[in-house]
Amino acid sequence: MRSTGFRRTFAALSVCSLALTASACGSGDDGSSGGKTRITVNCEPPKSAKVDRGFFEQDVAAFEKKHPDIDVVTHDAFPCQDPKTFDAKLAGGQMEDVFYTYFTDARHVVDIHQAADLTPYVKELKSYSTIQKQLRDIYTVDGKIYGVPRTGYSMGLIYNRKLFQKAGLDPDKPPTTWEEVRADAKKIAALGDGTVGYADYSAQNQGGWHFTAELYSQGGDVVGADGKKATIDTPEGHAVLQNLHDMRWTDSSMGSKQLLVINDVQQMMGSGKLGMYLSAPDNIPILVKEKGGDYKDLALAPMPGGKGTLIGGDGYMFNKHDTPAQIRAGLKWLDHMFLTPGKGFLGDYARAKKANAPVGLPEPRLFTGAADATDQQVKKANANVPVENYQAFLDGNQSLQMKIEPPDAQQIYSVLDGAVSAVLTKKDADIDQLLRDASGKIDGILARD
Repeated sequence: MRSTGFRRTFAALSVCSLALTASACGSGDDGSSGGKTRITVNCEPPKSAKVDRGFFEQDVAAFEKKHPDIDVVTHDAFPCQDPKTFDAKLAGGQMEDVFYTYFTDARHVVDIHQAADLTPYVKELKSYSTIQKQLRDIYTVDGKIYGVPRTGYSMGLIYNRKLFQKAGLDPDKPPTTWEEVRADAKKIAALGDGTVGYADYSAQNQGGWHFTAELYSQGGDVVGADGKKATIDTPEGHAVLQNLHDMRWTDSSMGSKQLLVINDVQQMMGSGKLGMYLSAPDNIPILVKEKGGDYKDLALAPMPGGKGTLIGGDGYMFNKHDTPAQIRAGLKWLDHMFLTPGKGFLGDYARAKKANAPVGLPEPRLFTGAADATDQQVKKANANVPVENYQAFLDGNQSLQMKIEPPDAQQIYSVLDGAVSAVLTKKDADIDQLLRDASGKIDGILARD
């Protein structure tokens, strides 16, 4: 989930960023300034991310030159969305005219009546029909369109090709089932010298997130179709926890240190001491640039299990107070910045390559048809990472069901953290009881909606 932005009038930006008062910077006015339509947007990269910040500034400047009747005021924010302040900004009239959201926010923002209905205007968004339908549908509620996707990701299995070779495994044939993951992890851990075969998160809600991904891979679900009851106390839910328990305690392939979070696992993988973990493709450049890994050693496979994978991503929604002119201006801005294949902040692969940013990772895969073909062609022409290491992921994803995170995701993940951490820290953990307890707590969360 990445971020982006720019504003040439730095004095105005600093006031807006710090105060964000509705009258000065939010959506409480008519969006007109000096004969121009003014829109505020968020998710500008922080100054510390110099390359991204520079790219964003270039793109906003190019947009304003192309559309001299539109004034774009960007707000610096990292992370792009803070769950602790998100609802308060919406309710207080302080949210930008065009604002960043995770996929899981869409229905909630609509339910609390804070989103503008884009349905009458979306036909003016040239790229809209080229975006994958399953991503468009995330921002469609009761037949009305309330947002536009910007990126999408799906979970897969990152693995270390060098460790696979050392363990006598074929790095071109990654595991496709959880049984194979378990067997391969055992062989990798047998290399010794602190090597861990498979690692998983189990704290800070991240264990619940991965439980959900693993449950989807088995064909299960966290919440029923009606959104009212938990569906984790099932054979599929049991299989997830039993597999983790057995790898941890029977095989000793997960190492002794547990209650890990993403940074811990990335450090293990980057240092060459970890065989496999679940992740989206965006982890790979982090492993190389920040954790000491090497692109040639890192590969990506589809989610084991063959049934499904968790998808996520982000997009932009529009403030309910926006004028028609602001909505039209915002849609044009999205088209220019993010939704033109091979161009813009996320798609200018030639520019990214010159800046030594990774080009050729298998996601995000936003478009379909001719737009996707163009995007992939430009990406391939500028690739500077070993794309062959990700082919298994691309091929395997074609047969998986893509499933979004559950409602009330963070609250549910907090509950599931307890179940995952228990099986990884207690050899005698009662899996059936853990699932019953977690199921009851999740039912309580859902009942409050």
